[in-house]
Amino acid sequence: MIEEVILVDENDTEIGKMEKMEAHEKAILHRAFSVFIFNSNNEMLLQQRALSKYHSAGLWTNACCSHPRPGETTLNAAKRRLNEELGFDTNIKKVFDFTYKASFDNGLTEHEFDHVFVGTYDQNISPNPDEVKTISFMTMDAILSSLTSEPAKYTAWFLIAFPKVYDWWKASLLS
Repeated sequence: MIEEVILVDENDTEIGKMEKMEAHEKAILHRAFSVFIFNSNNEMLLQQRALSKYHSAGLWTNACCSHPRPGETTLNAAKRRLNEELGFDTNIKKVFDFTYKASFDNGLTEHEFDHVFVGTYDQNISPNPDEVKTISFMTMDAILSSLTSEPAKYTAWFLIAFPKVYDWWKASLLS
């Protein structure tokens, strides 16, 4: 199956579609999402990407991230990938979005308008070994400390997204 991504402008207005690898080779802006899952102890779920991933293999990142398919809502795509990568369903809500561009050693570039979703989950997690090497729950402060001391362990988008999620999380504790 050919995987296509939704091409967007800087306002996330759909302007077309393109095969996923071509969009990454040409660094074309496209729609993406990142899902951040917390447990009831306010710890964040991290996954270590499978070693077979086409970029950022073996690096730690948020619960899941990917791209909606043409004709698929971003929320439905996020729920689909959460189940495909980690084997569970839970309610998630969008909390913000941002745009980023990151180039990789293999010549690919992520240029994404990223929709960030959060949710809570405390039950069994069954990672797909084709997607995920392992998982871990960590406190927000432990993640922040690790990002500072060992940034090379994390994906490019997580280094950008986590501080924004951290700020959202701190503000949500006060409300």
